[in-house]
Amino acid sequence: MKSVTILSSALFLILACNNNSSKSSTNMESQKVSLKEENVSYTLDALTMNGFIAYNQATDAKRPVVLVVPEWWGINDYTRSRAKQLAELGYLAMAVDIYGNGTIADNPELAAKMAGPFYQNPQMAKDRFDAALAKIKTYPMADTNQIAAIGYCFGGGIVLNVARLGENIKGVVSFHGSLNGVPADKKTLKADILICHGDDDKFVKQEDVEKFKKDMNDIGASYTFKSYPNATHAFTNPNATENGKKFNMPIAYNAAADNASFNEMKVFFKKIFK
Repeated sequence: MKSVTILSSALFLILACNNNSSKSSTNMESQKVSLKEENVSYTLDALTMNGFIAYNQATDAKRPVVLVVPEWWGINDYTRSRAKQLAELGYLAMAVDIYGNGTIADNPELAAKMAGPFYQNPQMAKDRFDAALAKIKTYPMADTNQIAAIGYCFGGGIVLNVARLGENIKGVVSFHGSLNGVPADKKTLKADILICHGDDDKFVKQEDVEKFKKDMNDIGASYTFKSYPNATHAFTNPNATENGKKFNMPIAYNAAADNASFNEMKVFFKKIFK
């Protein structure tokens, strides 16, 4: 795989079946929920990854799997909250430790340093995603034929690259993620795609949006592009406004866009998990 050229804006941007399970998934939100949360370790070569898993233990039924790739900060409380939301909807959710060793960043400089190599080498990110995927498939309630991934910011770019590299999963959802990356190829892209994009995202240029759409259209990809007015980068994260002020970044939380995009994701999952 040729290395991917990283635009300056993208570099800163780094800154739930078989027939039975699909029937049950349509009624997931009405099920009784007893949430189980687990920290889990798994390895890739000499590297240990520390992920987070959440699921409804009130049922033993098979269920679709959703992997969550975090923002460039790593797996933090926000990432875990999204995994728990997915579990409450009836999915088996896993937050993916892309960096390894549960590493997290508390400032943009460190986050950029940790995230940069995964944009430069998308295959490295896919290898770590695959390690998480192998782990979650060992869970007895996992429907290994019904798998999707979502990602936020850095994680959004990662799940798009994983899909374009040919990951055999049902779909991916990118929330305010980078659109640049691995070239689209109809021979390798198997997943459906949902893009949730903020119209006021300063890190994803309009030309990047247009190029992404053209590339998807040129290969006949199954994708949906949703954009939200007055939404900046990181619009789904309630901590974004505070972080924007703290680090002088043009990011902010947008409750309307957050709720709309989450609902779009739920509709998307009902479509792909058949």
